[in-house]
Amino acid sequence: MINNLITWSLRNRIIVLLFAGAIAVYGFFAVKNTPVDAIPDLSENQVIIFTEWMGRGPQIIEDQITYPLVSNLQGIPRIKNIRANSMFGMSFVFVIFDDDVDIYWARTRVLERLNYAQRLLPQGITPTLGPDGTGLGHIYWYTLDAPGHDLGELRALQDWYIRFGLQTVEGVSEVASFGGFQRQYQVIVDPLKLNYYGIPLMDVADRVKANNNDVGGRKFEQSDMGYIVRGLGYIKDIGEIENIPLKTVNSVPVRVKDVATVQMGGDLRLGIVEENGEGEKVGGIVIMRYGENAKDVIERVREKIKDVEAGLPEGITFHVAYDRSGLIDETIDTLKEAVVEEIIVVIIVLFIFLLHARSALIVAITIPMSLLIAFILMQWFGITSNIMSLSGVALAVGDLVDAGIVMVENALRSIGEENEPAVEP
Repeated sequence: MINNLITWSLRNRIIVLLFAGAIAVYGFFAVKNTPVDAIPDLSENQVIIFTEWMGRGPQIIEDQITYPLVSNLQGIPRIKNIRANSMFGMSFVFVIFDDDVDIYWARTRVLERLNYAQRLLPQGITPTLGPDGTGLGHIYWYTLDAPGHDLGELRALQDWYIRFGLQTVEGVSEVASFGGFQRQYQVIVDPLKLNYYGIPLMDVADRVKANNNDVGGRKFEQSDMGYIVRGLGYIKDIGEIENIPLKTVNSVPVRVKDVATVQMGGDLRLGIVEENGEGEKVGGIVIMRYGENAKDVIERVREKIKDVEAGLPEGITFHVAYDRSGLIDETIDTLKEAVVEEIIVVIIVLFIFLLHARSALIVAITIPMSLLIAFILMQWFGITSNIMSLSGVALAVGDLVDAGIVMVENALRSIGEENEPAVEP
């Protein structure tokens, strides 16, 4: 069969060249469109369900949230396993699917079951799906370099401006904030004053909630003019909270400031973020969407950061803490160097030992052609270009070169023996 294939190829050289050209064009297309990353993603095909119920213990979270969710998620098709973790105030459920299941199909099936399971949960509790990324989706970390600025202001800037800007980048699943203080209005109630005025604690909380709201009215027409009536009630500063009335005692209103102290503070936190021992920092983690090209996503994030940075207050700049594109570039450069070195060594070896330039060129051409065919197959099977796959390609090219050298040397020797003049005995 091999002899017939070789004979057919020699007799139909134009067809073989056209076929090789088509492979080359398709191979270059595969090289440009194959996702590039530094390390292979070996994480499981999973969907994460996060539920928050602050102030409750792990046992209550397990009984009233985790167990109902796990029980109602069992019937989803193509599930491999379900894992769960209950902790103080939070519940995590990990739904593991088969490896060949599309991640967005899996998320849709889980969301369908959550619509039913939510009825079994305590009132006001809403489970949410985690981001459509993996454990290796953390491709870019940054911190805000802002000497002299308050950590609460930086965290608010990160949460309400920078994060929303970077989430619009194509291929970004989520931008997670870290560090600093999440600013909040804090009402510190004096229990002795509450007891003196006879005001329950829940009345204070209800009054503050009721006075932090906009209400809509209707259209009012007068003198051929239309006016939209609405009530503006959102709290804008501490003074508005302090002046909220709670009750009336002898025709004198009792306000929040009479029974409590109102201040601007930070939410409770479990740790801090420090960079190089230079103090606390505020920043974010850019998480890549599942199946995206890491190198392209990082490039788009860099371009977006330039636009976002133009709108930051004076003195605040971005500082890159982690950028995976450097490792990706080094991985690609390693493969390029290996391929170029192999081509040069093959040409030199064949020319020195065989003294035949065309033979050296034939073997050298097989190296880039085999790489292009490898990238075509990688694209078909959904394999990313990472340090493992590219290393395997480089090693396979070495074996291919050895076989090519042996075949060319045998072909030249056979041709030489056939062209030798017959020696009469």
